[in-house]
Formats: sequence, C-alpha cells, structure tokens
Amino acid sequence: MVNQKSTATAEIGFTHEDFAALLDKYDYHFSPGDIVPGTVFSIEPRGALIDIGAKTAAYIPIQEMSINRVDAPEEVLQSNETREFFILTDENEDGQLTLSIRRIEYMRAWERVRQLQAEDATVRSGVFATNRGGALVRIEGLRGFIPGSHISTRKPKEDLVGEELPLKFLEVDEERNRLVLSHRRALVERKMNRLEVGEVVIGTVRGIKPYGAFIDIGGVSGLLHISEISHEHIDTPHSVFNVNDEVKVMIIDLDAERGRISLSTKQLEPEPGDMIKNRDLVYDKAEEMAAKYREQLLAKAQGAAIPSMTLEEPVVVIEEEIPSAIEEEIPTAIEEEIPSASEEE
Repeated sequence: MVNQKSTATAEIGFTHEDFAALLDKYDYHFSPGDIVPGTVFSIEPRGALIDIGAKTAAYIPIQEMSINRVDAPEEVLQSNETREFFILTDENEDGQLTLSIRRIEYMRAWERVRQLQAEDATVRSGVFATNRGGALVRIEGLRGFIPGSHISTRKPKEDLVGEELPLKFLEVDEERNRLVLSHRRALVERKMNRLEVGEVVIGTVRGIKPYGAFIDIGGVSGLLHISEISHEHIDTPHSVFNVNDEVKVMIIDLDAERGRISLSTKQLEPEPGDMIKNRDLVYDKAEEMAAKYREQLLAKAQGAAIPSMTLEEPVVVIEEEIPSAIEEEIPTAIEEEIPSASEEE
C-alpha cells in the first residue's frame, strides 16, 4: 500500500522545513530611510503603535508625528488609519522599529520650496519671531530667515511679529538646512511691474551714504548713486541732499532679479551742473529731459547714432551686499535636530 502522506509531499515538491525557509526568505526586512505603509492600531499617551507587517509593532513618538508642534497624538493619527511612515531607526532590543511622519513632511516641504524657487514665485508668510539679524517665518512648515537688509519697512523689526509679508527666495539649501528669503525683492518686483526705465518719479530721501542717496519711491527704495546726481563733480551727496528732501528722479535701471532700482538726476539736467546751481529748473524740465532720454534709448536700441547728450551706463550699487551663506548667522530651517529613537518627552 502506498503511503498517501508521502505521495502528497512528493507531489507538493517541498517539506515543512522548505516552507519555513520560504517564509523566512520573504520575511519583512526594513532599513532606516525606507518609506512604508502602516496602520495605526493603538494610540498611546505620547505616541502610537503602527502595524507595518513586521514581527512586532513599530512605534512613532509624538515628536515625530508632524513638522509642526503636536500636543496630542490624536491631532495627527486616528485608530485604524493607514498612511505612509518613514523608518527612523532600526530595531531596538525589543525588535521594535521607530517611525516618523515628520521626516516625510520635511522631504516634501524641501521639494516644494525648490519648485517655488525655480518658478521665482512670490510667497506670503507671517513673521513669528525676530532676532538681531532679521526675522523668522515659516514656508511649507520650514523655518525661513529674512536678513535685516532684505526687510523693506520703516517699522522696527520687533513690530513685524504677526505681520504677513510677501517674500521671494534668496537661498534654498536643503543640505545645509538654510532657507533665506527677501521681503525687499518681493516689494521691488511688484513695484517694478508698474515702473519703466526713463520714467520720472517723485520720491523722498531716506538715507545718505558716501556713495549716494537712497530714495523712497512708493514704498520701495532706489539708489541715486553719486555719479548720477550731476554732470559736475560732487564730493559728497550730503552737499546736495538732506534726509526727508522731496526729489524728482528718473529711473535708469530696473533689476528685478536682485531687487534694485537705479535712479538719476544727472540725466534730467538741462545744462551740466544744474542740480547744484538750479535744482528747481531741473525739476521743471524733468519730463522734457526724460522724453529726450527715452528717445536716445530707442535710437541706441535701433543702432542709430546718439546725438547731443552722452548716455552713460547706469551705475548699480546697493546699500550693502548680502553676505555669503557662511558669513551670516542664519537659523536653520529645521528648528531642532531629529531626536534619537530613545528620546521621548
């Protein structure tokens, strides 16, 4: 008589030992950095247990549940909810993995701000704190920094807390954890959309430096370089202007990428030196001289000879250069280091 059990085993082609080895072969093997699906099956006071198919439940501490502050796990997770989790650490002595949602949110936030920078987008964000160097904002959950030289407002920095500002990206560096933005660039760009080279505008002197005067024109600052004040030599801008003087100037350059507006009164002089000798005459003739300037720009663009007035290249100088990334104390985009798996509040 043939042993039916032996025959069945032969027909199947492998033993119970083979089957156990096959299960081991297809056992779950997770590594830190993997993103895996998981289901919440128990919410704890300071975390949650997650079923990701491992031999034992994985754990996510409350500080890893979101890029933002979380006071209770229920704010983020619900029982039986299934979602993606980042494996933060390998198994501990109990064979338990530690998970994170925050890491996934950070990765996606950096991807989003890189996309916004590539699009040269203007974003809006509220200031939540200031320090001696500038102001702090949040963009896509990341902490961004606005250097003081890129805050374009007359308010003290401390009064900006709670105020929403339009911003442009200056630096997006995930590797060095730096997100730097400019309020000035956003305002200048918006203003530039309504300005043209060769246009005469009225402004107010807000600051005087050895190299020129800074003129407020409708809420943004333009530079009237010392070489663009008059055709005659000037030792210092202080000899021509005082702070709060109202002036009539012409726009000679708009640089939206750097957020700079260059101005001139020299190109408005009917005769060389009139800004020093007869400023009122310059202002009276400003529109007429600006029209001639625009004609010469057009002629130059068309390759024609430029008559009478010599058109000089505009001098573009800003009040201060933005320090390189390593020369300026800029808070990191992530407020704190990701805690180790054993660190819980």
